[in-house]
Amino acid sequence: MDAKLKQESPPDPARKEAMRLLAQATLEELTTVWVGLGDKPEVHPVRGPETGLVMVRGRIGGGGDPFNLGEATVSRATIRLSTGEIGHGQLLGTDRQRARLAAIFDALSQRDGDKADVESLLRRVAERLAQEERRKAEETAATRVDFFTMVRGDD
Repeated sequence: MDAKLKQESPPDPARKEAMRLLAQATLEELTTVWVGLGDKPEVHPVRGPETGLVMVRGRIGGGGDPFNLGEATVSRATIRLSTGEIGHGQLLGTDRQRARLAAIFDALSQRDGDKADVESLLRRVAERLAQEERRKAEETAATRVDFFTMVRGDD
């Protein structure tokens, strides 16, 4: 039997980044853009949305032997648009609606007519995350303590 193996293409870095941002988007951000879309395609569920657990693994010293750190709750969804695009959404937590909307926007990002709306959403999420990161850094810097060693003149 001469079976041809399907070659898997490497993951698209832009889609990977988009899925990262969609996983961190708030329900309000996702819902606002979804409601504002003019021509919505029909959305058909393929899987979920569902919530489950995944094992989080760590490595001793960052590169040593792996060990099971614990479990994390995740939600995921896979949808198919009426136009054929398939989208996936995965995120930490139990918010199945967010996972479903993330999957919808993943699928919409594959359609030429909706790319601009999805990219606008991704920019807003990235800006919010950057702002939160700056605020956190400023709060941390405000509590920073500088230690120094005083040299006595008894040499």
